[in-house]
Amino acid sequence: MRILIITPSWIGDTVAAQPLFMRLQQRTPGAIIDVLAPPWVAAVLHAMPEITGEVLDNPFAHGQLRLKDRWALARQLKARNYDAAYVLPNSLKSALIPAFAGIPKRVGFTGEARYGLINVRHTLDEKATPLQVERYAILAEEPRHALIRPLPYPKLNIDALSQANTLQSLSLSGSPAPVIFCPGAEFGPAKRWPEKHFAALARQLGAQGIPVWLLGSKKDAAVGDEIVRLSDGAALNLCGVTNLAQAIHLLAIARHVVTNDSGLMHVAAALGTPLTALFGSSSPGYTPPLSDTAQVISLKLECSPCFKRECPLGHLDCLNKIEPARVLASMPGVAAE
Repeated sequence: MRILIITPSWIGDTVAAQPLFMRLQQRTPGAIIDVLAPPWVAAVLHAMPEITGEVLDNPFAHGQLRLKDRWALARQLKARNYDAAYVLPNSLKSALIPAFAGIPKRVGFTGEARYGLINVRHTLDEKATPLQVERYAILAEEPRHALIRPLPYPKLNIDALSQANTLQSLSLSGSPAPVIFCPGAEFGPAKRWPEKHFAALARQLGAQGIPVWLLGSKKDAAVGDEIVRLSDGAALNLCGVTNLAQAIHLLAIARHVVTNDSGLMHVAAALGTPLTALFGSSSPGYTPPLSDTAQVISLKLECSPCFKRECPLGHLDCLNKIEPARVLASMPGVAAE
């Protein structure tokens, strides 16, 4: 059995898809599962043992049609003789390649007039599957069948040698174990806890001799610099310094992670690292960190979640009013040291 998965384009969504991969392996033992994924999420997929085949590069940026190039890629994939494809994004474009490749079974949600492109069509029932992870996993069932619960949590595997190499290449030591902050959020500023709060927490941890590292993309580097400045150097800014594989290695050794609702939040949860997740404009009822060691702080104000990129009221109370002392109290094993 050969299966192709068309993955989402976001890191967090890709982590949330892992229980689907687990279900597919349970249903078809020994299946070869390849994934077609954007290069920036590949490191997450390489840490999933369910991906028994290859992580193939999806070269198409969001919004790009490039119909001729999609046809050419589909012709290459046709030679792999896939039995089934699972299309996780809901766009029309994402369904073209499996159809062009002649994959006989093409599974996904009905959306954007994909009739014919998706021939095993599921209809989204938001009440029956409120969590994003459930909406991916139900694609392993037959249409109109209920999701079998409980779902396993995502779980990423770490190679110890690669982790040691990451520490060495960055001139870092895992002892004492750091607290890691993930201050970015790709979606927008309405999901970001203020820099001044991160800085205040860094100062408190630094006073206890606990290293504080900041992780994120190059887009988060300026936010990281501001946290370092406001904390009087109590934090080390690694935003934009690491690649995703290295960030995964570092998150795995943290004593605790403090994070916005972001892709790295889901990565930390899948590693089993204790974490505190801060929710403002988004909802933990849809994309919570799936881990028994995760704690969620959400003020549940009347105006949130609004799911906006920027606060429409201009005050961002949903995050501004989460005090650093409350976050520190959510880290009992750390705060007591």
